[in-house]
Amino acid sequence: MIGLVLVFPVLLSIIGLIVKNKLVNRINLGLTSAAYLYVSIQKITHYEFYFLPEWLLQYFAFDEIGLFFFFVMTIVFGGVSIYLTFYFKEHNLSAVKESVFVAELLLFLAAMSGVILSTHLALLWVFVEATTLTSALLIYFEKKKSSLEAAWKYIYICSIGIALAFVGIIFLSIGTRQINSLYFNDLYNNANLINIFWLKIAFAFLFVGLGTKIGIAPIHAWLPDAHSEAPSPVSAMLSGTLLNSALLGLIRVQQIFIKTNLEDFSNFFFILTGFLSLFVSSVFMVRTKNYKRMLAYSSIENMGILFIGISLGKYGIYAAMLHTLSHSFAKASLFLTSGNILYLFKSKKIDDIKDLIKLDPKTGWLWIISALAIIGLPPFPIFISKFFIIKALWAKGVSWLAILFFLFIVIIGFGIFSSIFNMAFRNNDSALSDKHYNLGWQAYTPQIVLLIILFFIGINSPAFINALINNAANFLR
Repeated sequence: MIGLVLVFPVLLSIIGLIVKNKLVNRINLGLTSAAYLYVSIQKITHYEFYFLPEWLLQYFAFDEIGLFFFFVMTIVFGGVSIYLTFYFKEHNLSAVKESVFVAELLLFLAAMSGVILSTHLALLWVFVEATTLTSALLIYFEKKKSSLEAAWKYIYICSIGIALAFVGIIFLSIGTRQINSLYFNDLYNNANLINIFWLKIAFAFLFVGLGTKIGIAPIHAWLPDAHSEAPSPVSAMLSGTLLNSALLGLIRVQQIFIKTNLEDFSNFFFILTGFLSLFVSSVFMVRTKNYKRMLAYSSIENMGILFIGISLGKYGIYAAMLHTLSHSFAKASLFLTSGNILYLFKSKKIDDIKDLIKLDPKTGWLWIISALAIIGLPPFPIFISKFFIIKALWAKGVSWLAILFFLFIVIIGFGIFSSIFNMAFRNNDSALSDKHYNLGWQAYTPQIVLLIILFFIGINSPAFINALINNAANFLR
C-alpha cells in the first residue's frame, strides 16, 4: 500500500514526461486517483499488502490520523483530476505542457503523501520541503508576471519557515538525547525522558516553521498571492490538501506535549494564533476585490478555526477533524468553480462578475451553494464543527472568547456571501448577458460530488466517515 502511494505517482510522472501524450496524461491522472482511492478503501477495511523492503517500511506507516488526512486528500485529488480535463481544454495546452503539468502535480501529490505517512520527524521535514518545491512549479505554471512573483514569494517565505522548523528539530534532538530517536512512536512512548526546556524551545521554532506552511496569521503573507495566482485546480489542491499535510505535522508535534502533560503551554500558541487568523481574515475579507484572494483569506480563517479547535480538548478536537474534512471539500469546490468563472469573464475582480446565474446557471448555483457550505449554513457540517467549538469555548469558562469567535465568523461569512451573491445576481448590461454557457460535465461534476458528500455528512454521516473522524480525534486525546 505504502509503496503504491509513494512510488506510483513518481513512476507515472516519469512516463508522462517521456511519452508526452495527452491520452497518457489523462490515463495517469485516472490511474493515480484510482490507486489512492483503492488504498483508502483497503486501509479503512483493514487490509494490507507490501511490496517495499521491510527496512524502508519503518519510515512510513498509516495510523488513524494519517489515514483520515490521506482519505481527504484522495477525494480532493479525485475531483481535481476530473476537472483538469476541462482545464486542459480551456487553455488548449500542448501535449508537452500537459505532461509537465501532470508530472508536477503527481510529484506534489507524492510529496504530500510522504508528509502524511512519515513516522520520523526529520523525514517529515524533508517531505514538507519537497511539497514547497513541487507546488511552486505549479503556482508558476501559467508563467505570468504575477504568478512568478507569487511563486518566488511562496518559496522565499516557506523556505525560511522550513529552515526554522529544522532548527526546532535540532533543539528537540538535544532534548531527546536519552531517547536517541526522532521516530514519533519513540517520542510518544518515552515523552517523560524529554528535557522540558529544550522541548519548549523546539516547539517555538517548529510552530513558526510549520505554521508558515499552514498559512496561519501572522506568518501567512505567501498564501493570498499563491492561492490567487495558481491555476484553479492547483489552488484547490493547495487549500484542500497542502495546508492539511503541514497541519498534520504540527499535530504530531502537539501530541508530544500531550504525552508530557504540557498541552497548556502549546495550546496557548494555538488559540492565540487561531484568533489572530480570524481577525486578519475578517479585516481583509470585507476589503478584497479579487474573488480568488477572498477564498485565500477564507483558508486563513479556517486554519485559524482548526488551531482553536485543537487547543480545546475533547469537543474542540473532534470539531477540528470534522472541520478539516468539511473545509477541504467546500474550498476545493469553490476554487474549482472559480476556474469556471475565470474562463467565462477573463477577470478575477469581483466587480467584473455580473449575472453569473443567468450566464451559466450551473456555475452560478455551485458558487452559491459552495459559499453556503464554507460559511457553515445548516445542514452542511461546518455548522456542526463551529457549534462544537463555541460549545467547547463555553465549557472552558471563556464565554467572551466564544462571543468573539461568533462575531468573527459572522463578519467573515457576511463578507464572503455578500460578494458571491452580488457576483451571481448583479445585473449585467454587456453583450455577455444575452449568452448562455455550458462548459461540459467535467467543469461541474467534481463540485457537485463534493457538495453532495458534505450534505450527507451534515444530515446523517456514514458510519465509516464517523469512524475516520473519531479515530483521528482520538489521536490527540
